[in-house]
Amino acid sequence: MGLVDLALKAVAAYDRPDLASRLKQTKARLSDPNVRVLVVGEFKQGKSQLVNALVNATVCPVDDDIATAVPTLVRYGEETTVTLVREHDGGERSERTPVPLEQLAEYVSEGGNPGNRAGLTRAEVTLPRKLLQSGLVLVDTPGVGGLGSAHGAATMSALPTADAVLLVSDASQEYTAPEIDFLQAARKLCPNVGCVVTKTDLYPHWRRIVELDEGHLRNARIEADLLPVSSALRLHAARTQDLDLITESGFQALVGFLLRKVVARADDLDRKSTSQDVLVTCQALESKMRAELMSQNDPERAGALAKELEAARARVEALRQRSARWQTTLNDGVADLIADIDYDLRDRLRAVSRDAEQLLDDADPKDIWEQFAEWFHKQVSHAVAQNFVWTTERARWLAEQVAEHFAEDVDVQLPELRISGGAVAGKVDALEMPVGEQFGVGQKLFVGLRGGYGGLLMVGLASTVAGIGLLNPLSIGAGLLFGAKTVKDEKKRLVQRRQADAKNAVRRHVDEATFQVGKDSRDNLRQIQRELRDHFTVLAEDLSESLKESMSAAQTALKDDATRQQRVADLEAELERVGGLADRARKLAAAVES
Repeated sequence: MGLVDLALKAVAAYDRPDLASRLKQTKARLSDPNVRVLVVGEFKQGKSQLVNALVNATVCPVDDDIATAVPTLVRYGEETTVTLVREHDGGERSERTPVPLEQLAEYVSEGGNPGNRAGLTRAEVTLPRKLLQSGLVLVDTPGVGGLGSAHGAATMSALPTADAVLLVSDASQEYTAPEIDFLQAARKLCPNVGCVVTKTDLYPHWRRIVELDEGHLRNARIEADLLPVSSALRLHAARTQDLDLITESGFQALVGFLLRKVVARADDLDRKSTSQDVLVTCQALESKMRAELMSQNDPERAGALAKELEAARARVEALRQRSARWQTTLNDGVADLIADIDYDLRDRLRAVSRDAEQLLDDADPKDIWEQFAEWFHKQVSHAVAQNFVWTTERARWLAEQVAEHFAEDVDVQLPELRISGGAVAGKVDALEMPVGEQFGVGQKLFVGLRGGYGGLLMVGLASTVAGIGLLNPLSIGAGLLFGAKTVKDEKKRLVQRRQADAKNAVRRHVDEATFQVGKDSRDNLRQIQRELRDHFTVLAEDLSESLKESMSAAQTALKDDATRQQRVADLEAELERVGGLADRARKLAAAVES
């Protein structure tokens, strides 16, 4: 922060307000020390208890039959507070409601707020804890439905904005396929991934489970720390101040991972970006001073130098035009990316829809609906999550292409690009079972009588020709046969009706998911386009202004030798001061790399 303040003083002293905006943004970024860590995992794996044990407080509700339904953010604060947040208009407006800590479970758990009917976006909790004072923010994500649910897709969309993710899985069994799939996707979206094996106090064979999990990670080529812990032991040890139990709980390694690999790495990224921003500022200041110094030392070369700077400025001005190559790459790339992402999403969801319709063709929806709906939601969420992963990877690749095309036209060192993700998964209502016709005992009896009457009457009338009565064994048998067939045909018709209605429900759900997710993806990509466009446009304007100042200085003609010598001495002193500031910025970056 002190280095940025010095740079701000320098741009003010040298009358370069155009360079201050970048530094002010850097200072604002440094003033927000938050390091977000998402705690994710399948249903009832001990995520909430893990958060409670880390902060040594009963913050997140924990019970055998309670699942988290609303994300809970736990951050540092001088006092313990709880705030419920409802966002409107895509996050542009938010409604914040403070509540007592004791009432938190009523709003964030599935028991108190089933299906998040209260419409909460998140709950924010502040605690005076030393662990959180470093800027660490723990996010207890919803466990309802597990990683394959709609909550899991929402968690996936939040990964690019997180500094780390902790996958929580208890010691009752080894990693499942959805957990491995989630880890592979998380590695592509988040810089730090940690694996926490919980409830080691409940399962004596937890060491064997850890070995199996390590094997699964190796086979999947996933590099992640595996940390076995016991939240119950940690909380008990905190109450009794038993150091041996604290060690046995495994939380020392987990806290060390959070501080050394998450918080420290976030600080390193801040130092690197700060160093880069200050260096760019110093280069802009030096360019003007060096141009003027060259013209003062060699007045005859001032004209040639001014022409060189004018040519360089013309190249930079071309970068600001809509026809610039980087602009074309960005615009065409985003258009192509939107089309590709939309096609990929539709293709994935169409495959899910085909599989779903095949399952419905092979069974009565009434008999399989509960299992089918769970499977279907997981498949849709998985397709959405994979589409989001691909979207993020392609967007980052596009940003790199734009940066390369920008840098090839001008010699400039570019800062590291940060692409923030968004909430890709829009709100899509759950798949509901269509309401079909009832076919109980009364309906069966009525349909059977209707069909049996026709058979009885037809055969009975035919038998009267032979002198046999209307009611005879043959006509009664025919009535029973016709009645049974009518009931069977009606059952078949109702099954086909339920199958058709269920298929229509599947198609509507897929269509709604395609609409919502597709819109959010397009909005996200357009936001990335605006961020890249603004970033490089501002960079081109800064370069243009710096070259303009340099050219003006080079054109300065000083005839008085005494004045010129004094100005040369002043410029050399100023260059030394700016060079010292640049050296401090380089040392800051070197300290991170060492």
